[in-house]
Amino acid sequence: MKNYTHSVQYYETDRMGITHHSNYIRWMEEARIDFLRQIGWNYEKLESLGIISPVTEVNCKYKASTTFSDEVSITVSVEEFKGVRLKLRYAMHNTSGECVCEGTSEHCFVDKQGKIIRLHKEYPEFYQTLTSLVEDKQS
Repeated sequence: MKNYTHSVQYYETDRMGITHHSNYIRWMEEARIDFLRQIGWNYEKLESLGIISPVTEVNCKYKASTTFSDEVSITVSVEEFKGVRLKLRYAMHNTSGECVCEGTSEHCFVDKQGKIIRLHKEYPEFYQTLTSLVEDKQS
């Protein structure tokens, strides 16, 4: 799995020249979209199947600051998947390899009416893909 890379934009910094904390959560979303694309389940495909994946929880632990034009490499991994809820872990590093932020996001899967989808029954291929990523991590 290839890491997602984000270049810090000028507008993402505050008056002190430091990246505003809210942007790290946006970068998590960018990395998540890229992650799903890499595993063959991009957002366009999910939405065309009627699968919506809202965020139910998000957290960030800021470790070091970033500034304009810094490159941030973001690793996404499946922390936990129990069929209904998916928890992803993010690790963000600068070009020196220093960890600048760690975070997680949790998601559920619902249809267009907001009803919970049981992936193992309704979308077994997607379920198996996510399950295998948890198993790979535990190996």
